Amino acid sequence: MSVLVVTGGGRGIGAAVCRRAARAGFDVVVNYAHDSSAADSVVRDVEAEGRRAIAVQADVSDEAQVAELFTRADALGPLTALVANAGITGDTPGRLDQQSAATVRRVLDVNVTGVFLCLREAVRRMSATGGAIVTISSTAAHRGSPGEWAHYAASKAAVETMTFGLAQEVAGDGIRVNTVAPGLVNSDLHAAAGMPDRPQRLASRIPLGRAGEPEEIANGVVWLLGPEASFVTGAVLPISGGF
Repeated sequence: MSVLVVTGGGRGIGAAVCRRAARAGFDVVVNYAHDSSAADSVVRDVEAEGRRAIAVQADVSDEAQVAELFTRADALGPLTALVANAGITGDTPGRLDQQSAATVRRVLDVNVTGVFLCLREAVRRMSATGGAIVTISSTAAHRGSPGEWAHYAASKAAVETMTFGLAQEVAGDGIRVNTVAPGLVNSDLHAAAGMPDRPQRLASRIPLGRAGEPEEIANGVVWLLGPEASFVTGAVLPISGGF
């Protein structure tokens, strides 16, 4: 039995990971923040693949809610995998000196503290049995996302560093920890930031000539969770079309 928690699993890359993981044999806990109908739709898709699924609402930046999320996951069986996908960019793109402290604080709370809280809960459960963890970064961590989301880019760089450090700490416990760094992807993240045309507008910068699809990111994530990646830990896998 393989039990996977996916944070931010109701939409975009997270939803694609849930569906792809179901086809790979995982039972799935679909975490979501607000949109219960979207999460329920993903649950139905997982169940259509013959796997079990539950939707659990939790703000990953809240310690008590994260603890409850993983307690609910325990009902499906021993945890074997985590995809720490939930993340936000903040309300308004722009230069760093145009951002409010409240916006930056919230981005760091979700993208960094939220990942930490989920990693901690997962490791506490997997330390005796082993498992696999994938965090979701961004190629922005290395490009800096100037003029748009430098604070978001910084949060994703922190995720990569935390992932690499944790991978060293828990390798002896049989836990593999890796990062996937998507590039420009067709998802609702851009619309949520007020730029629904962003993937099309920036596609010319990508060597492959287009934005990626959530399913293409999910393929890499699920590969890292599986036995074919058994000698991979502490890695950052860019899935970005070359940009």
